[in-house]
Amino acid sequence: MSSTSPARRVPIEPQSVDAPLTDSAIFLVLTVVDTPAARATVTSTLASVSDISKNVAFRDLHASLSCTVGIGSDIWDAVTGLPRPAELRPFQAVVGAHHTAISTPGDIFFHIRSDRRDMCFELERQLLDVLGDAVQVADETVGFRYFDNRDLLGFVDGVANPVGLALPAATLVGDEDPDAAGGAYVVVQKYVHPLEAWQALTTEQQEAIIGRKKADDIELDDVVDGQKAHKTLSTIVDDDGEHDILRDNMPFGSPGSGQFGTYFIGYSRRLWVVEKMLQRMFIGDPPGLHDRLLDFSTPLTGSVFFAPPADLLDSLGS
Repeated sequence: MSSTSPARRVPIEPQSVDAPLTDSAIFLVLTVVDTPAARATVTSTLASVSDISKNVAFRDLHASLSCTVGIGSDIWDAVTGLPRPAELRPFQAVVGAHHTAISTPGDIFFHIRSDRRDMCFELERQLLDVLGDAVQVADETVGFRYFDNRDLLGFVDGVANPVGLALPAATLVGDEDPDAAGGAYVVVQKYVHPLEAWQALTTEQQEAIIGRKKADDIELDDVVDGQKAHKTLSTIVDDDGEHDILRDNMPFGSPGSGQFGTYFIGYSRRLWVVEKMLQRMFIGDPPGLHDRLLDFSTPLTGSVFFAPPADLLDSLGS
């Protein structure tokens, strides 16, 4: 899962978790029809994703087209025939006193990214053509870059992402699970926001909820007691230090239909880190003091996948 070459003379390598942030993205969650023929079609298609992606990417290498594939727990054994990643399991719903992180179906996940919307469209079209009636679309969300990487709430998203050597250390499974080494856990949630209610708050109130300044993204001091900010609740620290994840969140929506949202996608070496983050947000730390951002963010979906390294994906069915 390495990044693109400096010369950009070849497409971005498949399963590149560290592919660059782009202007457009498609988040596609599919369920697999419960028949042997459907599962065989899915297996052969996943093994050919790198070739299909290359066919589209060569139309414009500067468009940064990439596609990361995730496979869900329920279908892993039947589709891959590979040893199961140690932590792979369905999304665990988190029920708090006021908000719930729901769990929704998902067998296959495609994270398609490009600086050109038409390139994303074409790759999705070709993938679905090959899959045919072997799958059903559980959710399709088109994301876009909003100004300087801000969400629709007005704050820069993903500032705390790891960089440099910290990026693979935080996102890619290592020697602790040799059969899954080089892969990553992927957690996705689709949130919608009541923008009118959020915009009724003062900037200072919004900043207190997020834990950062809105204009320049400078972190605010953590509170010693009482209600913690979102950036504090979503930071996981234990005796081994801070555990980072890679967020490739994107806004989505339609002003005409009154829908405004954020598609959360987190890549992590350890699934439990994201699960702990959601527990702190929805239940609270201490319990009862939930993340106030959830008063303005309602999750519509919740799924977990594992993105195997490219060589394992290519070998499926062989």
